Amino acid sequence: MGWEMKVVNAVQPGGEQAKAFFAGPENGPFVMVNLLKFKPFAEYEDGSNSHLTGAEAYELYTVEVRKLLASIGGGSVYSGPVTGILLGEVEELWDKVSLAYYPSLEAMGEMMRSPGMQAISHHRRAGLAGQLNIRIKAPVT
Repeated sequence: MGWEMKVVNAVQPGGEQAKAFFAGPENGPFVMVNLLKFKPFAEYEDGSNSHLTGAEAYELYTVEVRKLLASIGGGSVYSGPVTGILLGEVEELWDKVSLAYYPSLEAMGEMMRSPGMQAISHHRRAGLAGQLNIRIKAPVT
């Protein structure tokens, strides 16, 4: 008998989930694994950019978030399309995997609250159908 796990994609963490994440014990640098699922077409609240795919809208966000990551001492580690699954089952594969390095929880929180992030978050919301964010301890170099 196999082990089963419930998987629920989301666009924004719930208040309690975010609070618990940022209140967790600080243990230094980490990498955030982002499993991304895009909308077929971008859905901006004001109806603009309806010609963009969800992936294209998210890419507008990605270009700017890389600059924000660099400003806090972080960076993009890897990003690429999901092309298949070897082990396990999910109803539908994610479209892309992205790995982002953060020097600390404090730095990530600072970036998330920044005016720069607020200025680009509409692209993220317009393009994402949902995602999973998984924090992993960064390797010691």
